[in-house]
Amino acid sequence: MSLITLPSKSKRKISSVAIYTLGCKLNFSESSYISKSLKDNDYEIVDFKDYADAYVINTCSVTENADKKFKYYVKQAQRINPDAFIAAIGCYAQLKPKDLLDVEGVDLVLGASDKFNLLDYLKNIDNDLSNKVHSCNINEVNLFKESYSLNHRTRAFLKVQDGCDYKCSFCTIPLARGKSRSGTIDNVLKNIKKIDSQEIKEIVLTGINLGDFGKNHEANNKYNFYDLIKEIENLETNIRFRISSIEPNLLTDEIIEFISKSEKFVPHFHIPLQSGSDSVLKLMRRRYDSSLYKSRIKMIKELMPKASIGVDVIVGFPGEDDDKFLESMNFIEEIDVSYLHVFTYSERDNTHAITLPEIVNPNTRSKRSKLLRLLSSRKKSDFYNRNIGTTNNVLFESENKNGYIEGFSENYLRFRTSWDPKLKGTIKQMKFSEIDPEGFAI
Repeated sequence: MSLITLPSKSKRKISSVAIYTLGCKLNFSESSYISKSLKDNDYEIVDFKDYADAYVINTCSVTENADKKFKYYVKQAQRINPDAFIAAIGCYAQLKPKDLLDVEGVDLVLGASDKFNLLDYLKNIDNDLSNKVHSCNINEVNLFKESYSLNHRTRAFLKVQDGCDYKCSFCTIPLARGKSRSGTIDNVLKNIKKIDSQEIKEIVLTGINLGDFGKNHEANNKYNFYDLIKEIENLETNIRFRISSIEPNLLTDEIIEFISKSEKFVPHFHIPLQSGSDSVLKLMRRRYDSSLYKSRIKMIKELMPKASIGVDVIVGFPGEDDDKFLESMNFIEEIDVSYLHVFTYSERDNTHAITLPEIVNPNTRSKRSKLLRLLSSRKKSDFYNRNIGTTNNVLFESENKNGYIEGFSENYLRFRTSWDPKLKGTIKQMKFSEIDPEGFAI
């Protein structure tokens, strides 16, 4: 563990804490765990926009934009309370502790392991502990911390796996989160029962490399992700389950076939592609090619024609010339997917990708991103239109949004209807009659 001493600050008492989360669903589940630990020890948890004694920012390292957002929220906290204690935790805190320390107003930096010990640091805020940065050796991180977050008492994100053993050339996640590791099936089932007691209607299984569930470097692998979902299917619960992002090489035929027959798992997949060009996939050090990816989409659609399929794509990766970009775009055009999450490539320190030649001009990256976002809009519109006239089970959320209540169907169609408080947190069968001008099914 590396310790960096900061200048001493005046003593202050912490009784209220605000937490802001950047990045993925896994970060949100961990923020929820940390928030609960603070509540259980008599700290008041307030909204980040409100006055607090301490502000905690759970950081992300995936994109350059996430770095900029961190600095923005530090300034926001300082505007609300100039004397606030500010802590940075999470992935970026693990990767770049000195950089975060240099941001004016930051008092404490906690990396991959120590973020879960935030309570101890706040309790000892007047001791030397509060004047240090804590960034561990990521290769020594083997702890799996179970956590889940609740979303307006309708949906929960349940963390079942952490870390990644893949070495994709563009990614810093293994450096920020360490080796692939996960909880036990028994503990996952216990957490599901806890969530079930809170009237939650849907659980999203999350992880950094979700399909790698079961891997633990300290013990033999006795189970895998397929084993987990089979055990979940046997639970006596009315909760429906959704799988978050899963690598195409880990999304096996048996998993797809199982979900197609499941009474609990919904027909919605999010499968990272990153590029439809095989030569670019090799540069990215991905573990599949376009033909394997296409076979996964084909099988899903044959068994579940109404299934929604989301896709992650990176544009502007080094070596992606015009021909390779068009190859990728044409591949996405051909496959039957529902929407895209488009990421513009940004250079990250300590990745292999920054050593690659044939760097793509930032303006070209931006143009390609816009083209793929337009393609995503067309894919999404086509998917929604194909569902007009169908009846779907919609889980309604709890907010009144300008006179409407919104919700998601099993296959991730966004639906809305006139506000009715009786619909909050319920699952109702709704027939989709048309798509409104804002893109909602109604």
